[in-house]
Amino acid sequence: MFPLPQKESRASATCPGPDSTQELSRNNGGGLEEGCSRNPDQKGLKLYQVGDPTATFSCDSSCLSSRGKIVKWFWDSAEKGYRTYHENEYDEDKNPSGIINLGTSENKLCFDLLSWRLRQSDMLQVEPSLLQYGDWRGHLFLREEVAKFLSFYCKSPAPLKPENVVVLNGCASLFSALATVLCEVGEAFLIPTPYYGAITQHVFLYGSVRLVYVHLDSEVTGQDTRPFQLTVEKLEMALRGANSEGVKVKGLILINPQNPLGDIYSPGELQEYLEFAKRWGTPEGSASFLRCFKSPTVISVVSVTTGMVTLGQTNVPLPLPKECLGIVVQRHETQACSGPEPDSLSISSLVHPKAQGFHAAFSPPCAPRRLPDPQRTHVMWATSKDFGMSGLRFGTLYTENQDVATAVASLCRYHGLSGLLQSQMAQMLRDRDWINQVYLPENHARLKAAHAYVSEELRALGVPFLSRGAGFFIWVDLRKFLPKGTFEEEMQLWYRFLENKVLLSYGKAFQCREPGWFRIIFSDRAHRLRLGMQRVRQVLEGKSQVVEEPASLADPGAK
Repeated sequence: MFPLPQKESRASATCPGPDSTQELSRNNGGGLEEGCSRNPDQKGLKLYQVGDPTATFSCDSSCLSSRGKIVKWFWDSAEKGYRTYHENEYDEDKNPSGIINLGTSENKLCFDLLSWRLRQSDMLQVEPSLLQYGDWRGHLFLREEVAKFLSFYCKSPAPLKPENVVVLNGCASLFSALATVLCEVGEAFLIPTPYYGAITQHVFLYGSVRLVYVHLDSEVTGQDTRPFQLTVEKLEMALRGANSEGVKVKGLILINPQNPLGDIYSPGELQEYLEFAKRWGTPEGSASFLRCFKSPTVISVVSVTTGMVTLGQTNVPLPLPKECLGIVVQRHETQACSGPEPDSLSISSLVHPKAQGFHAAFSPPCAPRRLPDPQRTHVMWATSKDFGMSGLRFGTLYTENQDVATAVASLCRYHGLSGLLQSQMAQMLRDRDWINQVYLPENHARLKAAHAYVSEELRALGVPFLSRGAGFFIWVDLRKFLPKGTFEEEMQLWYRFLENKVLLSYGKAFQCREPGWFRIIFSDRAHRLRLGMQRVRQVLEGKSQVVEEPASLADPGAK
């Protein structure tokens, strides 16, 4: 995932990270033991920003419509590093000097398990109905299996209903469809930063919907705070700021576990965020606003990450009434934690009684609380991370709002799955024995080992990092390698990594307003990780070839 051009210049925080090897732990609020003071100039910076995806738009193609020019420009400006990688991919035998990809959030550790399962005889069945047009929401047999799967692994007290399930080809399509059916052109969603930056494209290219960034930073202000912590106060400030600029905010996007931080919202936090959305969506709550949440929507993303179990926790199930299913609690993140007591759990923690702490997407944040507005809370889930199959393109929407479900289903004409793939996914989701006894425990063990290796390498380098217990990634603090603390230096450092044949993702790609943060993916095979981390070390120790950054890469928005 690479940056999309925005009207953004200097950083909001430029102090270097601590020189000592410090992990941004979960203890004492999850902050640095040696914190850095905020630059006085940052006091006046806004804590929000209205995104402008086409701020530096430039395209002179005479063959394209105005919309086509914007679509092409997004590709040209946002995919440089990814294209460079694909032109020179590492291969142990064919291209050992190629680029190691530690920048794309994929699980490459369990191909053997998945390929074996996909070759079994039940995956090869072909019925006439699979080769014909089906229900655009997805075949009923698949929606039934999705509902059963999420009911079981998310411990829903009441069975989820297949009529509330819509199946599309991935969460990118779901984001696009939801933005289109929920918002008018030019309206916006609130989203905390840093966030998975491709969401900007997902909501804009079809729906022309914008994002209002709720800027978070790494500063720890007290014993009960942690780096990049989202609060209702910050949401309210961003909402008021967007309103003052004449931007109507239509909803709130929550990603849980959070990408790239690997953070997991607590039940209390989730309840506060959802109550905030409902409060500002009522006439009473919006009385002081000219433009506000006229139709509030909370998009709970239960996607992007695998089903790794946490280490050494106890499971305390939180039953949720069926009408409260929208709580954004993802049960499928890479739970490979460096600490002895991670505070979250994934799907596989249901298999391991001692693994716990995470709160399911369909279980309540705090019984007997109920979801504040179930008709405007929509949950997304995909297999890309839970099952390490991002190439299959399988995503699901669960919503109790039938108007929303029907509108999204209408768009499935353009984003549907083949009947054969739907059959395969149904077979896999119903195979509890393989999931519980083979895939989840082995996947967890491999991820745990990979996470431990990368964590130790970072500690040996004296590099601080955020380790919150979920995801395929580690959020790494390289601010001390940027003498002036600018985004230009961040891009130059990223380019040195790429020149040294290792691809990372840099902070501005996630709209992080502190230059120097990078995301490293650890869910790769051992020999690739070793070589990738060797190349990272070479750059940080100044042993790689340093080249001048070309103008085309100096500015994320440059052509």
